Amino acid sequence: MQAWICDNPTGIDALTWKETPTPEPGKGEVRVAIKAASLNFPDILIVQGKYQMKPNPPFVPGAEFAGVVEAVGEGVKHLAVGTSVAGFAGTGGFGTHTVAPAAMLMPLPPAFSFEDGAAFLCTYGTSYHALMDRAALKAGETVLVLGAAGGVGTAAIQIAKAAGAKVIAAASSDDKCALCKQLGADETINYSTGNLREELKTLTGGKGPDVVYDPVGGDLTEAAFRSIGWRGRYLVIGFANGTIPALPLNLALLKGASIMGVFWGEFAKREPQNNAACLMQLAAWYMEGKIKPLIEHKLPMSQLKEAFALMGARQVRGKVVLVNS
Repeated sequence: MQAWICDNPTGIDALTWKETPTPEPGKGEVRVAIKAASLNFPDILIVQGKYQMKPNPPFVPGAEFAGVVEAVGEGVKHLAVGTSVAGFAGTGGFGTHTVAPAAMLMPLPPAFSFEDGAAFLCTYGTSYHALMDRAALKAGETVLVLGAAGGVGTAAIQIAKAAGAKVIAAASSDDKCALCKQLGADETINYSTGNLREELKTLTGGKGPDVVYDPVGGDLTEAAFRSIGWRGRYLVIGFANGTIPALPLNLALLKGASIMGVFWGEFAKREPQNNAACLMQLAAWYMEGKIKPLIEHKLPMSQLKEAFALMGARQVRGKVVLVNS
């Protein structure tokens, strides 16, 4: 097999495409012939040594992938050779093959493409866990999605609309705002040119959003939190801005608001049955046409560094997917 190897987590330039022995699955594992893999923001942090999970080098990065089961280890009953699967295993996706715990793989329905499967679990799993599980979003409530044109942002728009909520999508350009409208957002805010707080006041009639979905962090966080409605729920997804913000906690007191951490990977490990139920609902919505990953770039697996450069420059709307021919 071939794979991108990280011998030293100092950044993207340290990755090398190498021939390496094809692994055999152990107990509870399967080997997957990878057809497609997608990039997520943590993939950049992992190869820079900045993520909370720090694999021992050498390792193959790439948390999310889809492919076909090629070999089955001892004790695996629910997957067979030839089954199409999507997986989120933390590492191993940026190559031609990987071995992963069978419990971390989702069988794909026949109508599910490998590209969509590779772009599905992390963004939609995160967004569903955030909005429906943590925030208990109800039909008729208003959701503000920051960074709305990115991978998790586009998933959050679709999930909130499927749940019957009103969506205000905030993004960094008019072009990205137009894309959010196409995905179903009711209103948009370009926070590069507009005043986030003033526009939220206008769009919500002074009430503020019920739920804020924040994968960005940085300077936007306090402005958004100051705008949140009574009993609002602020979802901490990540820090794509690169800066972890600090919030005056008196704001939570005055608003009766909750700050909720969202770590879907840990949720999936600790609460596998609840996660499985979430994924079943997401798969049903996909089959009904209510949700579908937005994939702006498809590149050969050999062009991982070019894909990382696109993501690092924040030039990606939706997801970047790498494919093996």
